[in-house]
Amino acid sequence: MEALFFISLKVIMNKRNMKHKLSLETVLNRGVSDIIVREHLERRLRYGKKLRVKLGIDPTAPDIHLGHTIVLRKMRQFQNLGHKAVLIIGDFTAQIGDPSGQSAERKLLTEKEVENNLRHYLKQAGKVIDLKKAEIRYNSEWLKKLNSKKLAELLTLVSVQQMIERNDFKERIETGRSLRMSEFIYPVFQGYDSVIVKADIELGGADQRFNLLMGRTLMERFNMTPQDILTTPLLEGIDGVRKMSKSYGNYIGVMDKPNDMFGKIMAIPDSLIEKYFITLTDTDFPKHLEPREAKMLLGEIIVSQYHSPKKALNAKHEFVRVFSKKETPDKVLEIRVAKTISILDILLLAKVPSKSEARRLIDRGAVKINNSLKTNQDEILSLKNGDIIKIGKRRFFKIKLKEI
Repeated sequence: MEALFFISLKVIMNKRNMKHKLSLETVLNRGVSDIIVREHLERRLRYGKKLRVKLGIDPTAPDIHLGHTIVLRKMRQFQNLGHKAVLIIGDFTAQIGDPSGQSAERKLLTEKEVENNLRHYLKQAGKVIDLKKAEIRYNSEWLKKLNSKKLAELLTLVSVQQMIERNDFKERIETGRSLRMSEFIYPVFQGYDSVIVKADIELGGADQRFNLLMGRTLMERFNMTPQDILTTPLLEGIDGVRKMSKSYGNYIGVMDKPNDMFGKIMAIPDSLIEKYFITLTDTDFPKHLEPREAKMLLGEIIVSQYHSPKKALNAKHEFVRVFSKKETPDKVLEIRVAKTISILDILLLAKVPSKSEARRLIDRGAVKINNSLKTNQDEILSLKNGDIIKIGKRRFFKIKLKEI
């Protein structure tokens, strides 16, 4: 039975090679939040115009997670249709920090910090897009050359009224929270990138809409055909509430080990299964499967994408061995907790002697919940009855929620 399932998975994975009309429909509809201007973009695609497809990525952290891959997968779809992927590495803008969706000012990064983040960034992006066929540019190439006169000329093309229409800026101003001038002009820099590389279309997450529209504004000011825009949905993390982020500890990294990646996917809420299928795979959501079976298939597909089918199958077997066959001690101590609790506090309830020891266990990769490795010492957990906490190799605890 497992051999048949493995064969069927190979068939599913091979569907990604289908191109032409099917791929064009996929590009325009699957995992898309909005297209500006749809009719213009669709006309250019259907009449065979080869487009320069821009995607900007700021290396503000060293790792890429599955939330980042949604827009990378969209760029790969354009590549599969024969279009030119133009990947902008924001080594200059990363030092400012994109204010999109931020309720407070972001920490300024040094040039050295950005360089460190870049070390493995492209390698991880290369798990999704074809880097050999992509045009890779660094925006320090032109933004560092903006002297005061050129910067002033650029800023005259944008009004203050345009900038304060932005919801996150407006909210910070109205509530008296700090908004740096560098953040204020960040969208101008991103828009100027589009002018420099002559983008036909720019991709970005739904929270990037304002920045992408700035590209259209500046291209018009430079008497260029404004770029079309395609935005992709934001992905909630395994907590099912907040946007996937390493700072929230709710992420699934593309460099996660196969077992950890599979275990984290099995931990996502049932309500997110369909969205994960649509945005992270080429496979249709299997409505006929029970949630657990659907997540097993989802986990195997995603681990196959970032590792290999063989490692995916091994990860599935390991998960089944530990959690389905319940190869844990016969008597597992219960911990009675509230639904929401910090990871440090729950380790203390599990008889870890101190918070410093709890932090050391997390740093050593010795803490898992439902086979999902926990690496964020500040994570706030959202638990349910029956969740299994594993500390080290042999200590298991079962969650029992307190009745309110």
